Amino acid sequence: MATLTYLEKKLLEDLFGMGSGYVLDFSDWTYEAFFRDFDVNIEAEAFHKNGRSKAKRMRAFWELAPDKKVGEVVEGLLRYIDATSPMGAGGAVEDKHWTIVHRLCGTQPEAPKAAQTEGEFLAMEFGKLDLTSLALSPAIEVTIKQRLEEIRTCLISKAPLSVVFLSGSTLEGLLLDAAVKNPQAFNTAKAAPRRDGRVRQFPDWTLNELIDVAHETGRISLDVKKYSHALRDFRNYIHPFAQASASFAPDEHTAKISWQVLRAAIADLTGGR
Repeated sequence: MATLTYLEKKLLEDLFGMGSGYVLDFSDWTYEAFFRDFDVNIEAEAFHKNGRSKAKRMRAFWELAPDKKVGEVVEGLLRYIDATSPMGAGGAVEDKHWTIVHRLCGTQPEAPKAAQTEGEFLAMEFGKLDLTSLALSPAIEVTIKQRLEEIRTCLISKAPLSVVFLSGSTLEGLLLDAAVKNPQAFNTAKAAPRRDGRVRQFPDWTLNELIDVAHETGRISLDVKKYSHALRDFRNYIHPFAQASASFAPDEHTAKISWQVLRAAIADLTGGR
Protein backbone atom coordinates (compact mmCIF):
# COMPACT_ATOMS: atom_id res chain seq x y z
CA MET A 1 0.00 0.00 0.00
CA ALA A 2 1.08 3.58 -0.58
CA THR A 3 2.58 5.49 2.32
CA LEU A 4 0.58 8.67 1.82
CA THR A 5 0.31 10.63 5.05
CA TYR A 6 -2.93 12.17 6.30
CA LEU A 7 -1.72 15.64 5.25
CA GLU A 8 -0.71 14.44 1.78
CA LYS A 9 -4.11 12.82 1.28
CA LYS A 10 -5.80 16.01 2.44
CA LEU A 11 -3.80 18.14 -0.03
CA LEU A 12 -4.59 15.80 -2.92
CA GLU A 13 -8.26 15.37 -2.04
CA ASP A 14 -8.71 19.15 -1.91
CA LEU A 15 -6.90 19.63 -5.22
CA PHE A 16 -8.86 16.88 -6.98
CA GLY A 17 -12.21 18.09 -5.58
CA MET A 18 -12.92 14.70 -4.00
CA GLY A 19 -15.21 16.00 -1.27
CA SER A 20 -18.07 15.84 -3.75
CA GLY A 21 -17.48 12.16 -4.48
CA TYR A 22 -16.09 13.04 -7.90
CA VAL A 23 -12.50 13.43 -9.11
CA LEU A 24 -11.99 16.59 -11.18
CA ASP A 25 -14.25 16.52 -14.26
CA PHE A 26 -13.92 12.80 -15.10
CA SER A 27 -16.90 10.82 -16.32
CA ASP A 28 -17.02 7.08 -15.63
CA TRP A 29 -15.62 6.39 -19.10
CA THR A 30 -12.80 8.98 -19.01
CA TYR A 31 -11.88 7.96 -15.45
CA GLU A 32 -11.41 4.37 -16.54
CA ALA A 33 -9.49 5.49 -19.64
CA PHE A 34 -7.19 7.72 -17.58
CA PHE A 35 -6.22 4.88 -15.24
CA ARG A 36 -5.78 2.52 -18.19
CA ASP A 37 -2.87 4.70 -19.33
CA PHE A 38 -1.12 3.59 -16.14
CA ASP A 39 -2.02 -0.10 -16.51
CA VAL A 40 -4.57 0.15 -13.71
CA ASN A 41 -8.11 -1.25 -13.97
CA ILE A 42 -9.92 1.15 -11.68
CA GLU A 43 -13.13 -0.88 -12.29
CA ALA A 44 -11.60 -3.90 -10.53
CA GLU A 45 -13.68 -5.14 -7.61
CA ALA A 46 -10.81 -4.51 -5.17
CA PHE A 47 -11.14 -0.76 -5.71
CA HIS A 48 -14.85 -0.86 -4.84
CA LYS A 49 -14.13 -1.80 -1.21
CA ASN A 50 -15.16 1.64 0.06
CA GLY A 51 -17.93 2.29 -2.48
CA ARG A 52 -18.33 2.95 -6.18
CA SER A 53 -17.88 6.72 -6.42
CA LYS A 54 -14.77 7.98 -8.18
CA ALA A 55 -13.42 9.51 -4.98
CA LYS A 56 -13.91 6.29 -3.01
CA ARG A 57 -12.22 4.26 -5.72
CA MET A 58 -9.30 6.72 -5.67
CA ARG A 59 -8.94 6.29 -1.91
CA ALA A 60 -9.01 2.52 -2.31
CA PHE A 61 -6.34 2.78 -5.00
CA TRP A 62 -4.18 4.77 -2.60
CA GLU A 63 -4.67 2.08 0.05
CA LEU A 64 -3.85 -0.86 -2.22
CA ALA A 65 -1.28 0.30 -4.78
CA PRO A 66 2.46 0.73 -4.12
CA ASP A 67 4.09 4.14 -3.76
CA LYS A 68 5.56 4.31 -7.27
CA LYS A 69 2.29 3.47 -9.01
CA VAL A 70 0.34 5.96 -6.91
CA GLY A 71 3.03 8.56 -7.60
CA GLU A 72 2.75 7.99 -11.36
CA VAL A 73 -1.04 8.40 -11.30
CA VAL A 74 -0.88 11.51 -9.12
CA GLU A 75 1.74 12.98 -11.47
CA GLY A 76 -0.60 12.30 -14.38
CA LEU A 77 -3.44 14.08 -12.59
CA LEU A 78 -1.24 17.10 -11.82
CA ARG A 79 -0.25 17.36 -15.48
CA TYR A 80 -3.90 16.97 -16.48
CA ILE A 81 -4.83 19.93 -14.26
CA ASP A 82 -1.96 22.04 -15.64
CA ALA A 83 -2.90 21.22 -19.23
CA THR A 84 -6.69 21.57 -19.07
CA SER A 85 -7.63 23.60 -15.95
CA PRO A 86 -10.63 21.27 -15.46
CA MET A 87 -13.81 22.12 -13.64
CA GLY A 88 -13.80 20.61 -10.18
CA ALA A 89 -10.15 21.33 -9.41
CA GLY A 90 -9.69 22.86 -5.98
CA GLY A 91 -7.00 25.29 -7.11
CA ALA A 92 -3.80 25.38 -9.13
CA VAL A 93 -1.04 22.78 -8.90
CA GLU A 94 1.65 23.94 -6.48
CA ASP A 95 5.08 22.74 -5.41
CA LYS A 96 3.61 21.02 -2.35
CA HIS A 97 1.75 18.68 -4.71
CA TRP A 98 4.87 17.91 -6.76
CA THR A 99 6.74 17.20 -3.51
CA ILE A 100 4.29 14.34 -2.87
CA VAL A 101 4.95 12.91 -6.35
CA HIS A 102 8.73 13.06 -5.94
CA ARG A 103 8.55 11.35 -2.54
CA LEU A 104 6.33 8.54 -3.80
CA CYS A 105 8.40 7.97 -6.95
CA GLY A 106 11.76 8.39 -5.22
CA THR A 107 12.79 11.17 -7.59
CA GLN A 108 14.20 14.66 -7.28
CA PRO A 109 12.89 17.81 -8.99
CA GLU A 110 14.93 18.62 -12.07
CA ALA A 111 16.82 21.89 -12.01
CA PRO A 112 15.12 24.15 -14.56
CA LYS A 113 17.12 24.79 -17.73
CA ALA A 114 16.73 27.55 -20.29
CA ALA A 115 13.85 26.61 -22.56
CA GLN A 116 14.41 26.52 -26.32
CA THR A 117 10.79 26.19 -27.41
CA GLU A 118 7.45 27.42 -26.14
CA GLY A 119 6.49 23.86 -25.23
CA GLU A 120 9.65 23.43 -23.18
CA PHE A 121 9.04 26.76 -21.45
CA LEU A 122 5.48 25.82 -20.49
CA ALA A 123 6.65 22.42 -19.20
CA MET A 124 9.23 23.88 -16.83
CA GLU A 125 8.75 23.37 -13.11
CA PHE A 126 9.92 25.90 -10.56
CA GLY A 127 10.47 25.87 -6.85
CA LYS A 128 8.12 27.47 -4.40
CA LEU A 129 7.34 31.09 -5.25
CA ASP A 130 9.04 32.39 -2.12
CA LEU A 131 9.31 36.18 -2.18
CA THR A 132 11.36 36.41 1.02
CA SER A 133 14.73 36.92 -0.65
CA LEU A 134 13.40 39.91 -2.61
CA ALA A 135 13.14 41.89 0.65
CA LEU A 136 9.95 43.60 -0.47
CA SER A 137 8.30 46.07 1.86
CA PRO A 138 5.59 44.35 3.95
CA ALA A 139 2.78 46.16 2.14
CA ILE A 140 4.13 45.33 -1.32
CA GLU A 141 4.77 41.69 -0.39
CA VAL A 142 1.18 41.31 0.80
CA THR A 143 -0.06 42.89 -2.44
CA ILE A 144 2.08 40.64 -4.64
CA LYS A 145 0.93 37.53 -2.76
CA GLN A 146 -2.70 38.61 -3.16
CA ARG A 147 -2.14 39.05 -6.90
CA LEU A 148 -0.52 35.61 -7.23
CA GLU A 149 -3.50 34.03 -5.49
CA GLU A 150 -5.92 35.98 -7.68
CA ILE A 151 -4.09 34.80 -10.82
CA ARG A 152 -4.48 31.18 -9.66
CA THR A 153 -8.20 31.81 -9.14
CA CYS A 154 -8.52 33.34 -12.61
CA LEU A 155 -6.77 30.34 -14.18
CA ILE A 156 -9.25 27.96 -12.56
CA SER A 157 -12.17 30.23 -13.49
CA LYS A 158 -10.96 30.42 -17.11
CA ALA A 159 -10.55 34.22 -17.13
CA PRO A 160 -7.52 34.56 -19.44
CA LEU A 161 -7.67 38.33 -19.95
CA SER A 162 -7.47 38.87 -16.19
CA VAL A 163 -4.50 36.50 -15.96
CA VAL A 164 -2.68 38.42 -18.69
CA PHE A 165 -3.18 41.84 -17.11
CA LEU A 166 -2.42 40.70 -13.56
CA SER A 167 0.70 38.80 -14.65
CA GLY A 168 2.03 41.69 -16.74
CA SER A 169 1.51 44.38 -14.14
CA THR A 170 2.93 42.19 -11.36
CA LEU A 171 6.02 41.45 -13.46
CA GLU A 172 6.50 45.17 -14.07
CA GLY A 173 6.26 45.88 -10.34
CA LEU A 174 8.83 43.23 -9.45
CA LEU A 175 11.30 44.40 -12.11
CA LEU A 176 10.88 48.02 -10.99
CA ASP A 177 11.62 46.92 -7.43
CA ALA A 178 14.78 45.16 -8.67
CA ALA A 179 15.86 48.37 -10.43
CA VAL A 180 15.28 50.52 -7.36
CA LYS A 181 17.31 48.10 -5.22
CA ASN A 182 20.16 47.92 -7.78
CA PRO A 183 20.41 51.47 -9.18
CA GLN A 184 24.06 51.35 -10.27
CA ALA A 185 23.67 48.13 -12.27
CA PHE A 186 20.46 49.27 -13.96
CA ASN A 187 21.57 52.85 -14.64
CA THR A 188 24.88 51.81 -16.22
CA ALA A 189 23.41 49.10 -18.45
CA LYS A 190 23.69 49.63 -22.21
CA ALA A 191 19.94 49.14 -22.58
CA ALA A 192 19.10 51.75 -19.92
CA PRO A 193 16.71 54.30 -21.49
CA ARG A 194 18.07 57.82 -21.86
CA ARG A 195 16.66 61.24 -22.51
CA ASP A 196 18.96 64.12 -23.48
CA GLY A 197 21.95 61.93 -22.67
CA ARG A 198 20.79 61.10 -19.15
CA VAL A 199 19.23 57.88 -17.87
CA ARG A 200 15.55 58.38 -17.14
CA GLN A 201 14.14 57.96 -13.63
CA PHE A 202 13.03 54.40 -12.92
CA PRO A 203 9.29 55.20 -12.66
CA ASP A 204 9.51 56.45 -16.27
CA TRP A 205 10.91 53.16 -17.62
CA THR A 206 8.60 51.02 -19.72
CA LEU A 207 8.12 47.31 -19.10
CA ASN A 208 10.06 46.68 -22.32
CA GLU A 209 13.05 48.61 -20.95
CA LEU A 210 12.87 46.95 -17.54
CA ILE A 211 12.89 43.51 -19.19
CA ASP A 212 15.90 44.28 -21.39
CA VAL A 213 17.98 45.74 -18.57
CA ALA A 214 16.99 43.00 -16.13
CA HIS A 215 18.34 40.47 -18.63
CA GLU A 216 21.49 42.48 -19.37
CA THR A 217 22.30 42.71 -15.66
CA GLY A 218 21.71 38.99 -15.12
CA ARG A 219 18.48 39.27 -13.16
CA ILE A 220 16.43 37.22 -15.63
CA SER A 221 17.48 34.54 -18.11
CA LEU A 222 17.21 34.66 -21.89
CA ASP A 223 14.07 32.54 -22.11
CA VAL A 224 12.32 34.70 -19.53
CA LYS A 225 13.35 37.82 -21.46
CA LYS A 226 11.92 36.33 -24.66
CA TYR A 227 8.56 35.35 -23.21
CA SER A 228 8.35 38.45 -21.00
CA HIS A 229 8.23 40.52 -24.17
CA ALA A 230 5.34 38.36 -25.36
CA LEU A 231 3.55 39.03 -22.06
CA ARG A 232 4.29 42.73 -22.46
CA ASP A 233 2.63 42.65 -25.89
CA PHE A 234 -0.41 40.87 -24.44
CA ARG A 235 -0.68 43.34 -21.59
CA ASN A 236 -0.69 46.30 -23.97
CA TYR A 237 -4.20 45.25 -25.01
CA ILE A 238 -5.56 46.49 -21.69
CA HIS A 239 -7.13 49.29 -23.75
CA PRO A 240 -10.33 47.98 -25.42
CA PHE A 241 -9.71 49.87 -28.68
CA ALA A 242 -6.22 48.40 -28.99
CA GLN A 243 -7.58 44.93 -28.30
CA ALA A 244 -10.38 45.35 -30.83
CA SER A 245 -8.15 46.77 -33.57
CA ALA A 246 -5.72 43.86 -33.18
CA SER A 247 -8.52 41.26 -32.85
CA PHE A 248 -6.75 40.00 -29.73
CA ALA A 249 -8.74 37.19 -28.10
CA PRO A 250 -6.71 35.57 -25.31
CA ASP A 251 -7.43 31.95 -24.47
CA GLU A 252 -6.26 29.44 -21.86
CA HIS A 253 -2.98 28.97 -23.71
CA THR A 254 -2.30 32.72 -23.58
CA ALA A 255 -3.09 32.71 -19.87
CA LYS A 256 -0.73 29.80 -19.18
CA ILE A 257 2.13 31.51 -21.03
CA SER A 258 1.54 34.70 -19.03
CA TRP A 259 1.46 32.87 -15.70
CA GLN A 260 4.54 30.82 -16.58
CA VAL A 261 6.46 34.00 -17.51
CA LEU A 262 5.71 35.51 -14.12
CA ARG A 263 6.63 32.32 -12.25
CA ALA A 264 9.88 31.98 -14.19
CA ALA A 265 10.78 35.63 -13.57
CA ILE A 266 10.18 35.23 -9.84
CA ALA A 267 12.34 32.09 -9.85
CA ASP A 268 15.13 34.04 -11.58
CA LEU A 269 14.86 37.05 -9.30
CA THR A 270 14.87 34.92 -6.15
CA GLY A 271 17.68 32.63 -7.31
CA GLY A 272 15.33 29.66 -7.69
CA ARG A 273 16.72 28.62 -11.07
